Amino acid sequence: MTAEPMGGGFDEIRAAIVADPANAWARERGYAPLYTAGPEARVAVVGQAPGRLAQESGVPWYDASGAKLLEWLDVTEDEFRDPALFALLPMDFYYPGKGATGDLPPRKDFASRWHRPLLDLMPGIGLTILIGSYAQQHYLAGRAKRNLTETVHSFREYLPTMFPLAHPSPLNFRWQARNPWFVTDVLPVLRARVASALVSQPECKIAW
Repeated sequence: MTAEPMGGGFDEIRAAIVADPANAWARERGYAPLYTAGPEARVAVVGQAPGRLAQESGVPWYDASGAKLLEWLDVTEDEFRDPALFALLPMDFYYPGKGATGDLPPRKDFASRWHRPLLDLMPGIGLTILIGSYAQQHYLAGRAKRNLTETVHSFREYLPTMFPLAHPSPLNFRWQARNPWFVTDVLPVLRARVASALVSQPECKIAW
């Protein structure tokens, strides 16, 4: 049986996540929930689940994918790590382990239980970046396209509040080579939207 998400502040929510019986396996391995959230955050980055290196380091996006993501967003490491600017909320806050063809997927019910209590404490978020199909299927329920490529290609349909992206993994180089519009059409708008969200007041969101 899993515990219900609780109200309260950031510390209370983190304590509830750690104490949840569904996460006992992570506690036994010494894993802490890996996410970043702060009351002044302006941009939420929703990814898949922490990789092994990120989980072991305790730093979200601590790998080559993270370096590429910073390049895509056109922000510095310090900006990306600042909880007054970015909330980093993967679909599961724990490294799920290895599967037959790569890391296991995030647990299906994790984000639905824990994202909302955290997001309710971050009213200034004006842009949510959805990285990968798991995040897109969850946050664009009923609006996502047939596959990730079509969803990302249709990114303007989800503005001004949502922005779907492919995963910045180096293993995705073939996808990027097949879809050159991602660099020419998507990334310039992404960077402009991020820059706008980081300086805009919550009540003055800019639509494209």
